[in-house]
Amino acid sequence: MHTYPKHKSSVILNVDHVSKTFQSGSSELTVLRDVQFELMRGETCAIVGPSGSGKTTLLGLCAGLDTPTSGSVSLNGREISAMTEQDLSEVRRREIGFVFQAFQLIQTLTAAENVMVPLELAGASYNRSREKALELLGEVGLANRTEHYPTQLSGGEQQRVGLARAFIHEPEILFADEPTGNLDGETGHQIEHLLFELNQKKGTTLVIVTHDRELAEKCDRVISLKDGQIISDAVVQMQ
Repeated sequence: MHTYPKHKSSVILNVDHVSKTFQSGSSELTVLRDVQFELMRGETCAIVGPSGSGKTTLLGLCAGLDTPTSGSVSLNGREISAMTEQDLSEVRRREIGFVFQAFQLIQTLTAAENVMVPLELAGASYNRSREKALELLGEVGLANRTEHYPTQLSGGEQQRVGLARAFIHEPEILFADEPTGNLDGETGHQIEHLLFELNQKKGTTLVIVTHDRELAEKCDRVISLKDGQIISDAVVQMQ
């Protein structure tokens, strides 16, 4: 288990003058413009802004799912924006976790089997993967649902499975894209609580894209985007 203390003074993510442009017919569409910031190990950060502001594009670049048109993204001091796809896949498999708005569970696998996937991809044995999956499903309140398939689970239960899957390989940084966007208010609050509880317990750096200002303000820091640019980068004052 990683045991990094919160706010240990070391940079885990460095976004350096990143821009992203897409070709749209005969013209170019610039989605991000000269974005730069650093995240410290153990920090929790929300990225907010209106639809079309570039939030999800930025999240994808930070997670190595896409490459910037200019600038660079570095994770743990290594420039992931310059890596080969093979090296990137290894980094994502070992160091990065994901929580998706649409859950992204594999429909033909049980809850336990879905949670096991990242560990098995990283080369862990079946027995070790299953033991850890059952432990985490217990932590998120699904000890009695481990053999259920996604279609047999509610939206909140599916997202709990998603959380357990995201944390099973103890990633150094976790990216969550609208993790409560498909849930009702009460269920969303339960998922938020679990997300921060697991994050604190595992010592993971957390980056959340969200429209939910209340969720954002539970983070240490809020980065606001508008028209592809950072318009504010604020530390949240604890109540």
